[in-house]
Amino acid sequence: QVQLVESGGGLVQAGGSLRLSCAASGRTFSSYIMGWFRQAPGKEREFVATITWSGGHSYYADSVKGRFTISRDNAKNTVYLQMNSLKPEDTAIYYCAAARNARSNANEYDYWGQGTQVTVSS
Repeated sequence: QVQLVESGGGLVQAGGSLRLSCAASGRTFSSYIMGWFRQAPGKEREFVATITWSGGHSYYADSVKGRFTISRDNAKNTVYLQMNSLKPEDTAIYYCAAARNARSNANEYDYWGQGTQVTVSS
């Protein structure tokens, strides 16, 4: 069982940066693939990035590739999403998720955080 809590969201102007954190509780955190998703009003939840249990591999949606970086610190039971060069279209609620084995499909993730709001002004 895994409990996830996101933090770090806020208001930032276009071109700025923000780092999201996802704190996890659970004895088997390191064995989970961690992912970030986001959902804007009126839109479906979309994949942002994911990182393997070892931290050796990561994958990104085309819309954020080159701008966002996902990382994890298993010793701290925390996964991060560094967001640079933010655009207004990045505005959404960002969710942290965990799965045994998954890639970009939200249905593959078993545990979810409550979400944190990211708003990018133009």
